[in-house]
Amino acid sequence: MRILIVNTSENTGGAAVAANRLKEALNNNGVKAKMLVIHKSTDDITVVPLKHKWLTRWHFLTERLGIFLHLHLHYSKDKLFGIDTGSSGTDITRLPEFREADLIHLSWINQGMLSLADIRRILRSGKPVVWTMHDLWPATGICHYARQCPRFKTGCHDCRLLPGGGSANDLSHKVWKRKRELYHNANICFVACSKWLERQARQSSLMVGQRVTSIPNPIDTRVFAPADKPSARQRMELPADKRVILFVAQRADDERKGAQYFIDAVNSLVASSPTFATDTCVAIIGKRGEELAPMLHIETHALGYIADEKAMADAYNSADAFVLPSLEDNLPNTIMEAMACGVPCVGFRVGGIPEMIDHQRNGYVANFKDTADLAAGIAWVLGPDSDALRREAVRKVAHNYSQQSVAAQYIEIYSETIALKRYNL
Repeated sequence: MRILIVNTSENTGGAAVAANRLKEALNNNGVKAKMLVIHKSTDDITVVPLKHKWLTRWHFLTERLGIFLHLHLHYSKDKLFGIDTGSSGTDITRLPEFREADLIHLSWINQGMLSLADIRRILRSGKPVVWTMHDLWPATGICHYARQCPRFKTGCHDCRLLPGGGSANDLSHKVWKRKRELYHNANICFVACSKWLERQARQSSLMVGQRVTSIPNPIDTRVFAPADKPSARQRMELPADKRVILFVAQRADDERKGAQYFIDAVNSLVASSPTFATDTCVAIIGKRGEELAPMLHIETHALGYIADEKAMADAYNSADAFVLPSLEDNLPNTIMEAMACGVPCVGFRVGGIPEMIDHQRNGYVANFKDTADLAAGIAWVLGPDSDALRREAVRKVAHNYSQQSVAAQYIEIYSETIALKRYNL
């Protein structure tokens, strides 16, 4: 079986990391998998970059310009990159990697990788398609996360991300209609990365009559595994004599990752306990982490953005607790990585996080946007039962997110999708 996984980047962003790990898991379990990307950053021969970088850059700029013009005077960077229209991309159907594949596995294909027209060409080629949903974009008009907006359930319109709240026939509705036409009679199996996202997707008007299931992302437990804490801290240049609370996000100040709730919770612990600030410190990994450090009333180490997996494993193994108070998230790789290293995690009861953290068994699930409960959770996982929490975290990852377990589930989906296509079912 030959699988071509299509993703915008090789390893930048959570979806890219997950897609790359799936490729490796498949190749380790008897499937020949390659990955097609715009941005290749390693010498991995199973990762194929699109040629003509100037053309892919043009597709990216063309789509961003179209979105910018729709936002015009209401421009904000968050909104500009919170929206995708699928209006510009690359036709991959003539590539040799496409022709030799038995099945095309779409992953995160936004920002100039594939347009909706390119996906239509893939479907018309006769190749069966599996599409992993790293967020809700395949099931909405233009947004990646619906937040509290219910309109994707009936047909996107009056979009909150557009100037003035959009209109009945705004950009979100026009793209929604294009997706509805695209999915009609299409042989696509949509795979969400969490049960939460699967439930959301099933509510979408675009998913009526579609096959929707969920399979978690895999992790390499050879890389992310418990290791000697003092040695890890020495390599990360973190204090040997303090408890370390870790916060990780690709962009540390991303509102969706809940940095402000993290800051408020830690500061409240400092205020309530005179010894907390003397025996505990914070480590932040991600771009702009240095901007958050002065807001914390405790020793803080901004370690910057780390792409190397072994260095990230050292960061997790340096930590006594990992905190990610996301306001909306699918199945965060960072929580999975921390748990694989035996680090108890704390997060809000939102998205796929409660599927990963078993409350007071391997971590703590705090009430949504409840800073006091988040602080209580941090204090709890740092308590006397931390060794038991660590063992349970490792066990949970080994049972649910190992390469072998996830690869087996995807291979079953591939076989079903190929068979349905073969018999036109």
